[in-house]
Amino acid sequence: MKYKGFNILEIEKVKGSIYQLDMNVNGKRTRRNFSTLLEAKNEADKISLSNETIPINKSISNKEEVFKILKESGLGLDELSDFYKSEQNKNKSVNYSEKLKSNIPNGKMDEKWSDHKFNVKLVNPANKRKYKILVVGTGLAGASAAATLAELGYQVESFTYSDSPRRAHSIAAQGGINAAKNYPNDGDSVHRLFYDTVKGGDYRSREANVHRLAEVSNQIIDHCVAQGIPFAREYGGNLDNRSFGGAQVSRTFYARGQTGQQLLLGAYGALQKEIAKDNVKMHTRCELIDIVVVDGKARGIITRNLVDGSISRHVGDAVVLATGGYGNVFYLSTNAMNCNASAAWRACKRGALFANPCFTQIHPTCIPVHGDYQSKLTLMSESLRNDGRIWVPKTKGDQRKPKDIPENERDYYLERKYPSFGNLVPRDLASRNAKEVCDAGYGVGSTGDAVYLDFSDAINRLGKDAIKAKYGNLFEMYNRITDDDPYETAMMIYPAVHYTMGGLWVDYNLMTTIPGLYAIGEANFSDHGANRLGASALMQGLADGYFVLPSTINNYLAEHKLDNLDDQNEAFISAEKEVFDKLEKLLSINGTKTVDDFHRELGKLMWNQCGMERSEEGLRKALEELPKIREEFWKNVNVPGTSNDLNQALEKANRVADFLEFAEFMLIDALDREESCGGHFRVESQTEEGEALRNDEKFAYVAAWEFSGIDKKPKLHKEQLVFEEVKLSQRSYK
Repeated sequence: MKYKGFNILEIEKVKGSIYQLDMNVNGKRTRRNFSTLLEAKNEADKISLSNETIPINKSISNKEEVFKILKESGLGLDELSDFYKSEQNKNKSVNYSEKLKSNIPNGKMDEKWSDHKFNVKLVNPANKRKYKILVVGTGLAGASAAATLAELGYQVESFTYSDSPRRAHSIAAQGGINAAKNYPNDGDSVHRLFYDTVKGGDYRSREANVHRLAEVSNQIIDHCVAQGIPFAREYGGNLDNRSFGGAQVSRTFYARGQTGQQLLLGAYGALQKEIAKDNVKMHTRCELIDIVVVDGKARGIITRNLVDGSISRHVGDAVVLATGGYGNVFYLSTNAMNCNASAAWRACKRGALFANPCFTQIHPTCIPVHGDYQSKLTLMSESLRNDGRIWVPKTKGDQRKPKDIPENERDYYLERKYPSFGNLVPRDLASRNAKEVCDAGYGVGSTGDAVYLDFSDAINRLGKDAIKAKYGNLFEMYNRITDDDPYETAMMIYPAVHYTMGGLWVDYNLMTTIPGLYAIGEANFSDHGANRLGASALMQGLADGYFVLPSTINNYLAEHKLDNLDDQNEAFISAEKEVFDKLEKLLSINGTKTVDDFHRELGKLMWNQCGMERSEEGLRKALEELPKIREEFWKNVNVPGTSNDLNQALEKANRVADFLEFAEFMLIDALDREESCGGHFRVESQTEEGEALRNDEKFAYVAAWEFSGIDKKPKLHKEQLVFEEVKLSQRSYK
């Protein structure tokens, strides 16, 4: 609320609310906590009188004039409120881009999606078979989209760089998928899932998109059960639920620790059915190398066959990118090593805007790094935080075995700092707190960069068999990697890069700024804001693929006139030549350093300066170093072999070349966003307790960046975030 030019924020706590007074003291922005609203107002009065502070957004209101206007005009309070909000938004100092048309439908929040589905243009069944849609990626989003679009009658071509659609990285998801079914009868609802997701994303996501996601979540579960997905069930046969971070209800459906694998098998089965009916043409071991834009519209792609090196052109009426995130820019991550940013980056270079690239998620429960030449990291599911307790010794450098450290010498720091949510705080908080205790010298293991995840209490309470039924395959995986038995000793975990909330900017229909080019799943930015809650990635991927895209792509195709465009068009020839020239250039350098050498150097730079903690000094340093690494790469990389054969070094070199360009977007975005929110933590913007401090006055927008050329600063476009249902407040999980 506003009071005499000050912002007073209400923060919900377990024992009631506290009130933060937002002010500038000696030129520095700060907040002070008060137990009552009256105390905060009294302090504001006192400060105003003493001129200690310059109020933020000082404004003058005249109640008598407002009542007079109401009386004379006959306006209702709701109409006046809407008018006031729109005028306030117009007068804000942030300049919003006219290029970003989100196409969010009007109306009540819980009616927007149903109204929109009725109002979009349709393509009649006889005409659908005339349109061809190219779907790139066969993870949950891509496989479900390709299968559903084919079922609707469209011609579909599906592309994957794997040897089978079911080898997509979605298979690695472990913990579960959220839905607002409220089977445990613990107070869940579509609105609560919507609220938790917006809050968990630290109020940096589009409300309308998130509400749609919450609405569709229940349909996903019904659809997957009908497919035969073996979700866990209670003794009586009902579907079981467990808890995940950022929620105080149990809404996560799961299949032991392999939920992603089971869901992908369902989508794969639906896709294979359409392949068998010749409704989908499948291209395996085939990687997208470029996107073709004709007359301003996405009309095709250029691909490379990873077995024989041949380059092909593919023409379509629309292109759908379901190519995942860009976490491997950090080199070490929980992503499969083939995961890359090339498809999204190619789209960006062709004119699609890239939104919030600095929003990356660090997962708190991963097996720690064990050597300088490790190639990837392993995720341990967030579901383990249901029964596992996270702690460190109270004594720095304690080398005793966890079993030998008595209870009173352990610091269960998440339970101590966040008693309301405990070990189930959102991922960004759990990760930063792990880093904090390790940096302070309380970390465990040979490197000191690890904390304990202990199941001894749960085993004593529930029994070993119950824990094995829930997490058996995860415990087995941990044992095989570390040679430690988590039934007997505490696991050691540490945060690692896991997911990226940023992605290609899309409107409400999931279309990018290039007409005819769509981005779904992790490839777009739309649903998770600055931090994704656990078990929401699978929900978004299947929502986009099964339900949202098939309902919105008609709107574009209905107005898209069929033509005789073929792959001999100049745009296809030109794009193919660019691709060929780039590959040949990589092969011709013949330097002394491997692709992995450069990727590892880039990853270390990004992790140190743009990882869990960012600072202006560090980001500026990284922006100075990155062009040097990129320049050396193009002078000194060694890529053996030829382009017309199986050549994994060439595949990797092409992807790392794109990472070296894209990383600059991440650094510039992180530097420009001078606030802390979710996974983006700027050390200059934190509360007295060390929590993330948002700046809603200046940064309540989506930052969409337009490519301007290599070594040129990208152009920033801003989409205003409007909050109709959720009240902006400082996030608190205490």
